[in-house]
Amino acid sequence: MKFYRIYIELTNVCGLRCSFCPTKTLPNTTMDLDFFESIIQQAKTYTHEIACHVVGDPLTLNNLNDYLEIIHRYGMKAMLTTSGYFMKKHSHETLFHPAVKQMNVSLNSYNKNDTAITLEQYIEPIIALCHAKVAQQKEIFINLRMWNLDEAMSERSFNEKVFAALNRTFDITLDLDTVNPRSKTSIRLDHKVLLHFDHYFQWPSLNNPLYGHGTCQGLDSHIAILADGTLVPCCLDSGGVIALGNLHNQRLADILDMQRTKAMRESFRIGQCSEELCLKCDYKRRFN
Repeated sequence: MKFYRIYIELTNVCGLRCSFCPTKTLPNTTMDLDFFESIIQQAKTYTHEIACHVVGDPLTLNNLNDYLEIIHRYGMKAMLTTSGYFMKKHSHETLFHPAVKQMNVSLNSYNKNDTAITLEQYIEPIIALCHAKVAQQKEIFINLRMWNLDEAMSERSFNEKVFAALNRTFDITLDLDTVNPRSKTSIRLDHKVLLHFDHYFQWPSLNNPLYGHGTCQGLDSHIAILADGTLVPCCLDSGGVIALGNLHNQRLADILDMQRTKAMRESFRIGQCSEELCLKCDYKRRFN
């Protein structure tokens, strides 16, 4: 069994309250380095890539470099996903660590929070990071995410301001009216610097309506391990609803070999959902 990547939540603290994220039900938790390394030792059998995120922001951690060092030591690559608010906490040396393969910055987090900083103050260090990456010829990808599109274009005013800021600093002309994620999901701003856009999506919840059966990439392309060690089949199960086991007292191999885990995988192969949360997940429509 191999996965394209394994999500390991270094911390479930993100420092923000974005309206498009689910309400956090679990207590604030940060995975200690020894426990993290024990997971990496097991994960290396199943993947070459670690996504350091589920709902928490890894850039809130002062010792992010220590986690990246462990990933690098085991010959693996890291993906960082961040709101961008805590960019200044880290040097470019850390963010361009040899372990880092890709960094995703959720630009749409800015206008979903009450903050004293201006848009210019927020986006300046993000743009500076992009330019530094190009100047230093770093081969990591930086994806600037605007996952806030909807049919009503309700975020048009904010998006136009972001496009204007990017137009001023990159050799490109962005036009919001030409953006259509159904036909093209990203625009190249510079070498391996992309503006990525998509629609809002609804997080899975037991309070959602039934969406029916279907297939999913959980337990196929990826699994996720929450900051408290809980293994879940999908990176959207931030509350550990489908807790398949816990790495504090179980081996990864044993959890993946459990009957419940196997039943989920087999069900997805025939377009069926064996878990209630999966039946109430709208995101799987993207794969069906």
